[in-house]
Amino acid sequence: MNEKHYNLRLCFCFAVAILIFAGCAPEIQEPIEIVPGKESATEALSVLKARSQNAVSLLSRGRCVFEYYDPENKKRKKEKLEVIVLMKPPVEIYLQGDATLVPRAIILGSNEREFWLLMRPKEISTYWWGTWSGQNSAEGLMINPRTLFEALGFLETGAEENWSLSNEGAFDVLTKQDRGVVIKKMYINRRDYLIVKIEYYDSKGRALALAELKDYKEVSDGFFVPASIKIIAYNQDSGEEPLGITLSLKTIKPKEFNESQQKVFKRPPPQGFDHILRNEGEKWIEQSQ
Repeated sequence: MNEKHYNLRLCFCFAVAILIFAGCAPEIQEPIEIVPGKESATEALSVLKARSQNAVSLLSRGRCVFEYYDPENKKRKKEKLEVIVLMKPPVEIYLQGDATLVPRAIILGSNEREFWLLMRPKEISTYWWGTWSGQNSAEGLMINPRTLFEALGFLETGAEENWSLSNEGAFDVLTKQDRGVVIKKMYINRRDYLIVKIEYYDSKGRALALAELKDYKEVSDGFFVPASIKIIAYNQDSGEEPLGITLSLKTIKPKEFNESQQKVFKRPPPQGFDHILRNEGEKWIEQSQ
């Protein structure tokens, strides 16, 4: 073998060796940025309150998947709905879900005085309603208007002394107690300080509802609304399987409501339902048609 061929072969061997060792070398991991949490519940709540103060009236459209248990056929059912959501802080909200064969299959609403929930699928066919003065939490309602309000970014925090702050991984966790019982937990992403999950508990500390939030959009300066909202409602007393609603909002935009549009925030008459339930204290009382 002449010297020229030997040198070429030697260079080739070195090149192969470099490639082999380069492939075996561990990848350099970029350091994960550790975002410090807030130092107190007061500091965390101040950020969330500031965001809520920037809340504006909204009109949102999208789709909804409604999952519920049909006791007659003993199986879960899933309905796909076209949905419209109107929100006017601080207390007025309206959600309407339309199925292909069942217009206004779901209507959820509230104003300063009352709240209501209408479900038209024949397996449910129920009209719930009550007054805020009679029952502040609407506990036992399958879907709570206040849960949807908070999911859309308008939070109800109450007195700061009822809250405590803890840290779990990448999240700040705000916990609210009432007479020593945990009634709400909010999980906040430290990077953008947006809420990713809210857990609700009843007066006995049992799971009442869960809201999971993601895909936030800035609707107005400093006010963010999640385009994806999943709400799971539990009914501990009846033992029924949980009810689930997943909202995928395609459009979210500020909206000023005229006098005619304001009518959606008025409770509709309870007509055409198999059951009419009025909230009285902690009970739901069946009413006659």
